[in-house]
Amino acid sequence: MTPSRREVLAAAAVLPFVGATAHAAPIAWGETIQLWPGKAPGTPARLPVGKVAQQSKDPGFNDRWLTGIDRATLMVRRAPSPNGTAVLLVPGGGYGFLAIDNEGEEQARWLNARGVTCFILSYRLPGEGWADRALVPLQDAQRAMRVIRARAATYGVDPKRVAALGFSAGGHLAGSLATRHDERTYAPVDAADQQSARPDLAGLIYPVVSLSAPFTHGGSRDSLLGQNADEALRRTASVETRVTATTPPIFLAHASDDGLVPIANSIALYQAMLDQQRETEFHGFDKGGHGFGVRLPKTVPAAAWPDLFAAYARRLGVLPA
Repeated sequence: MTPSRREVLAAAAVLPFVGATAHAAPIAWGETIQLWPGKAPGTPARLPVGKVAQQSKDPGFNDRWLTGIDRATLMVRRAPSPNGTAVLLVPGGGYGFLAIDNEGEEQARWLNARGVTCFILSYRLPGEGWADRALVPLQDAQRAMRVIRARAATYGVDPKRVAALGFSAGGHLAGSLATRHDERTYAPVDAADQQSARPDLAGLIYPVVSLSAPFTHGGSRDSLLGQNADEALRRTASVETRVTATTPPIFLAHASDDGLVPIANSIALYQAMLDQQRETEFHGFDKGGHGFGVRLPKTVPAAAWPDLFAAYARRLGVLPA
């Protein structure tokens, strides 16, 4: 019996390449920006080796998972008719791999069609030897927002209209960026670090939110924090505990039938945003599962989320009317 995508994703928390072909990754990713001008914070003596696992058996369809992220990068995807808005795309993968097509390239396509310049974040994975593993992805996300703003003129981007959009564990990272944007996680390395790391809007799609509540996704928690992390660290890394008066607007979309990351994650963050009187919008769908990206047929309720996200961004002025 062929395993479902949900089952493969669940297994991937332990075995990232179940049922996939893994190989070294001499792939040209197009226009890219190296996030760190020298060594990234906490660089190990031996860097991880980049690999790509192709999940699709169809040679005409990419569904690649990345591991061995030796350098954090932004993959630039320019809109044919840019409108000044930028989105930092944050793929998921349980902090053990990056679903670079489903939650990166495919998201960039629909956003590009709406005039949005996209930057896909290839962030370092915490279990690949970096020091301060619990901070490594957040270091990259903060640096990415600052680099985008520092280079805004180059890409025709309005630095006051830069959003973050994350999926699953990437939703946890985008949520952490939204709630911990002013936390010093690394020493400044150049003038770009004078820029704000605060996104003007954070979209979290089927996100991991809590790392301490019973409904957490254990694979993401352990990949980020390590096995048997204490309760204080789990709470510190839980997005719903970090909402403050400076948290930007957050858009949430989740399906009730998500069997991997329970919808209770989004509900917890939505309630935390309401408690702090922060701007937020939450869409809970009865059908959609997990990891759906923009692949659902229009007959499945959760397929509506991109239009809902775009409408919310317009109301906030992040997307032009």
